[in-house]
Amino acid sequence: MRRIGLAVVLVFSLVAAPLADETQAAPSRATVAVVFANLPLADLVGLQPRDLSARAFVDGMRQLGWVDGQNLTIVWRSAEGHPDRYAALATELVSLKVDVIFAAGGTVPAIRKATSTIPIVGTGGPGTFQGIQSLAHPGGNVTGLMSRPDTRFAEKRLELLKEAVPTLSRVAYLSDVGTTGAPEAAARALRITLVPILVGDPGGLQPALASIERQRVDAIFVVAGPFFWSQRGEIIKFAARRRLPATYPFDIYVRDGGLMSYGANYADINRRAAIYVDKILKGARPGDLPIEQPVKYELLVNLKTAKALGLTIPATILLQADQVIE
Repeated sequence: MRRIGLAVVLVFSLVAAPLADETQAAPSRATVAVVFANLPLADLVGLQPRDLSARAFVDGMRQLGWVDGQNLTIVWRSAEGHPDRYAALATELVSLKVDVIFAAGGTVPAIRKATSTIPIVGTGGPGTFQGIQSLAHPGGNVTGLMSRPDTRFAEKRLELLKEAVPTLSRVAYLSDVGTTGAPEAAARALRITLVPILVGDPGGLQPALASIERQRVDAIFVVAGPFFWSQRGEIIKFAARRRLPATYPFDIYVRDGGLMSYGANYADINRRAAIYVDKILKGARPGDLPIEQPVKYELLVNLKTAKALGLTIPATILLQADQVIE
C-alpha cells in the first residue's frame, strides 16, 4: 500500500458556540453506550473490538484518560443492519441509565425519540440531526459529527466513477429505504442512466444483486445505507464475480477489495466523537456543543481490483487519490 499526492486530512469546520463549564471534575467511573446501525455485534465486543471504526472510538477515549474496564464501562449494541430494531434498542438503552450514548447513523432519531435527557453523540448524514435548533447550537440532548452534508457528495462520487470508466452508460444505484440525494443531475450531465436497485432489509440483498445482474449495468454505485457496511463482503464479491466496477462511500470497502471509494474517514470520525463524549462526561451540555461538518473527503483506489477487472485507472484519478492500494 502506498500514499501518493498530497494526503488530504479529514478536517471539520467547527462553528463557534458557547460551551458549558467543563472545569468540574469528571466522574470516577462512567458508563457509555455505543450503538451501531449495521456492524455485527461480534465485531464490537471486548476491550479491543475487531472493527476498525469501533476500535478508533475506544482508542480516542483511552487517549483522553478513559479506559474500558477501569474508569469506563462501554455497553456495545448494534441493530446489525435491521432498522426495525432501532426502537427496541433505544428503549433498552434508556432503561440501562447510561451516562452518554454514542450512536451511529440511523439509530439516532429513534434514540432521541426515546429520551430527551440522556446525552447523545451522533454521527451520520443530515437526517441524523433533523429537528435541531442549529448546527452551532443544536439544543436539547444531541450533538455530534456529520459524515456527509449534501448531494454534492454523491455527485462527486459519480463523477469520479465516470472519470475512471469513461464508457459508463448504465449504473446500478444500490440504495436502501430512506436513502435520499441520488445524483440525478450529475447523471444527466454525464449521460449516465441510474438504475435504482432498492434493498428493504438485509434479506433483500441477494435478490437485489440478482436484479443488478439482469439489468445489464456497467457499474455499481453503493450508497451509505444502514446495512450495506455489514454486507460489504457480499457486495464486493458480487462486483468482482460479475466484473463490475463499483464506487463505495467509505474507505473500508476499498481496503476489503472494492475498486474505489470517496467519503469521510469513519475511524477518524469515531475518534473525534470520543472528544464529545469526554466533554459531556466532564459537564458540557450536548446542546451547546456545535455539530461538526466535513469539508474534506478521502479518495481511495484499489489497483489490484482494477487489474482484476481489466481496468486501467487514469492518471488523473491516481493524482487525486489520497491512498492507492497496490
